[in-house]
Amino acid sequence: MVLLTLLCVACGQVYRPVVTPCAGQVPNCPVETPPSPANFHAVFAISTNAPGYPGGAMQIDVSGDSIIGETPTSDLDAPNLGDIPTHAAIIPNDTRVFVASASSVLSGGFDVVSSFSPAFQSSIGSGLGAVTAVGLPSQTSNLATISEAGNLVTVALNVPLTNLAAGYAIVIAGIGNPLAYNGTFTIVSISGTTLQCVNPTAGLPQLSGAQLSGATASVPSQPVFLNSTQNNAMYVANFNSNSVSAINTSSNFVSNSATVGANPVSLAETPNGLKLYVANQGDNTVSSLNVADLSSNPVTGFSGKTPVWVVARADSQKVYVLTQGDGQLVTLDTATDTVTSSLPVGAGANFIFFDPNLNRLYVTNPVTGTVYVFSDTGGANDTPIQLAAISMTAGANPPCPSGCSPASVTALPDGSRFYVASYQIATPCPDPTVTVSPCVIPGLTVFDANSLTPKITPALTLLAWSPAGTTPGPFAPNQYALPPVTSCASPVLPFLYKPGVTRFRVFTTAAADSSNVYVSMCDAGAVAVIDTTDGNTNNTSGGGTPADSLVTDLPAAFSAGAPQSNGEPPNQNPIFMLTGQ
Repeated sequence: MVLLTLLCVACGQVYRPVVTPCAGQVPNCPVETPPSPANFHAVFAISTNAPGYPGGAMQIDVSGDSIIGETPTSDLDAPNLGDIPTHAAIIPNDTRVFVASASSVLSGGFDVVSSFSPAFQSSIGSGLGAVTAVGLPSQTSNLATISEAGNLVTVALNVPLTNLAAGYAIVIAGIGNPLAYNGTFTIVSISGTTLQCVNPTAGLPQLSGAQLSGATASVPSQPVFLNSTQNNAMYVANFNSNSVSAINTSSNFVSNSATVGANPVSLAETPNGLKLYVANQGDNTVSSLNVADLSSNPVTGFSGKTPVWVVARADSQKVYVLTQGDGQLVTLDTATDTVTSSLPVGAGANFIFFDPNLNRLYVTNPVTGTVYVFSDTGGANDTPIQLAAISMTAGANPPCPSGCSPASVTALPDGSRFYVASYQIATPCPDPTVTVSPCVIPGLTVFDANSLTPKITPALTLLAWSPAGTTPGPFAPNQYALPPVTSCASPVLPFLYKPGVTRFRVFTTAAADSSNVYVSMCDAGAVAVIDTTDGNTNNTSGGGTPADSLVTDLPAAFSAGAPQSNGEPPNQNPIFMLTGQ
């Protein structure tokens, strides 16, 4: 009996008492009726901050629609997440969340992978565990000489730095005077022990010998993606150092690293824990690594352009790679690491969602405004077969009659619906409450998983207004658009993703119990909460509402950015979400 009890608790299926986590007197917390009792479930949102300030993570309690834990967000608080968060992942037993931060994009920043424990399964917000940091390996060389002609800096190294090319980042540090030589710079050229970069400060003197004691040039990692199907390891793709690192989750140290192709941007470990696949955007390759020692396997037949996303099938027999440059959904057989099929999804496709419940693949293409749905098997050689190519703008009652860019997809674990998060850049702005143009219109479209047709059109409005008598929210009555935030702009062909650029302007995920769907909205500084159940009572009006209704917007922590027009500090900008079990 004791063993069975422990197993049930470990699965997270703990009855959650009916509580009201916050009341209308608390800032940014609406007046709500008590939430419905439910098992404990959580989702996590990752946000960026003003330049030079750490990003943030917050945990949302599914049953209470409330924030029950946040990481520190001030640069005076320690420890905290690094600057420029890029991606996050949670290990399978839900005991640790990992966040990658490419902080070296900013001069003086240090790349880091941070981790924290989720809030306890309790009826009150107990807060997140302390943040711990994992340093990432980097090549380093001492400086022999450094000089400048105009703004072009020439550096002579004591030992060469390998696996670099023009366009990569380099960090120069340890120069006492002039300090302007220190910072993160882009390499213009490199040959042997000589490299050149551009410094915005001109007229710096030549230095050599004792003047460069302790001065170094190093290759920052710039971590951009995390994934694992194990509890004892987390894997990180390092964009600038062309490598993958394995983090031991017990010791919190990097246990191994391997060189992969240029600019890895996504990776996926097979559920059986045997292989790791890496999408290398910079040289149009896919790497296959053996998890045991990160040794490499040859991949045969891959010819796609700019691979950007990779997912593994639930049975570990297939891996699917999405290429943005030529728009292909490529299937790899994991037994032989050979391409077995390639299906067109249009240049510009950016994201795959794998649904293990219905054995489906969903692909978004923000350039063509299309969402593709595939069965993960059924084609020749056990490859995907296309079920639908859904236009977000054409046909009868389209979700986005004025056009929009689908950016991400999630599906309910109960198999009934899937959801497409999108945004529209509108000129002129049609929302009279927004005084700037263009403006951003975030939206969410609900699709029936059986018929593959929209259940609600047009797309759901995601900005919740706080009614009279409650704490004022950031949005006006009937507002549905937002002033654009420059740093929230996502890359669109021919531009590619790189650290420091927001990968997802909007991103969506579903709760593990199918009760809620969440959308992070970078420009809004908030996460929209959509209740998927019919006749729910967890809403601001106190009465039942139809399924798939917007409940509230949960604001991210305050940013260190310039005050808004109303004098209030802005919120951080949510860029990614993940679901805990």
